[in-house]
Amino acid sequence: MASRTGRHLQRFNQDHRLVVGCIPYRYKNGRSVEVLVISSKKSEAMMFPKGGWETDESVEEAASRESLEEAGVLGKVECELGRWIFKSKSREIYHQGFMFPLLVTQQLDIWPEKTSRNRQWMSVSEAREACQQWWMKEALDKLTDRLKTSSPQNKL
Repeated sequence: MASRTGRHLQRFNQDHRLVVGCIPYRYKNGRSVEVLVISSKKSEAMMFPKGGWETDESVEEAASRESLEEAGVLGKVECELGRWIFKSKSREIYHQGFMFPLLVTQQLDIWPEKTSRNRQWMSVSEAREACQQWWMKEALDKLTDRLKTSSPQNKL
């Protein structure tokens, strides 16, 4: 499988390009939560998988595809964490970003962007420190709150 490229199928909402991302997570030792962060293709900046939402897929399919292409993980896309408007770092345009949790069920040894990205499992606090994008940190906070509420026995 190769990563999708190009912008001819990209969705837009007025002037905002629509992007979708996931916070891949798993339970370590059945209790504590770890999240998977990846490096940017352009730098060593760490982030969660995200990319353009295309016209031939649902928002959940886009979230799952981005996690597979960029981080090499498969899993269950859960309920949306929220939507954020943010400015592109490389262009003078704005994006509307949708973020979802992805409970990881499988981690692949080979995936489309393996040679262009690093991936690393981290604690929630380590990931919050490593991730530089404010809107992704807010999404991580929402996931943390949700997991605390739904699973009080788990330690974050």
